[in-house]
Amino acid sequence: MTVKRAPRMIHSRRLFCTEEGRWPEMLPTLHASNWPTPPVSGTSRLARHPLNSNLDSPRIARDFARKTLAEWELEHLLCEAGVVISELVTNALRYGLPGRHRAARAPIQLILMRQERRILVIVTDPGGEPPVLGEPDEFAESGRGLQVVAAVSEAWSWAPLSTGGKAVWASFAL
Repeated sequence: MTVKRAPRMIHSRRLFCTEEGRWPEMLPTLHASNWPTPPVSGTSRLARHPLNSNLDSPRIARDFARKTLAEWELEHLLCEAGVVISELVTNALRYGLPGRHRAARAPIQLILMRQERRILVIVTDPGGEPPVLGEPDEFAESGRGLQVVAAVSEAWSWAPLSTGGKAVWASFAL
């Protein structure tokens, strides 16, 4: 079976926020680089959910997203956003938890941000290594998560957090 990848733009250049003063009130620990431009109007909504390092965290994250998107009347995005959330949370569990963070309480966080023209799905973890979009072996059972994220979302990237760790995000147009 051959999977045809949809043309998507992966942000690999640094983006600088023209309204940096707005970000601290919404997400206080983010660097301005590698983030999509913030909304022009002040209509952003934010929902956060901490996640433990349990195997059921992807399901818990999808359930939280389902409830949040229903409140925001955006249920139609749940299918695509749910796939991306599962992949990003699984990657955070698999690659973003260095030894001492494995037993920490709520080392991963899911953030949903509704802006005027898009939804951002953000997953933070304490790992410092950047996500790598690689070409998996065609017979491998894993290694395709970021290809799925790139194919399903409008754009994705990652940014280091000023408190340590990183945030991986994906956007969906409204």
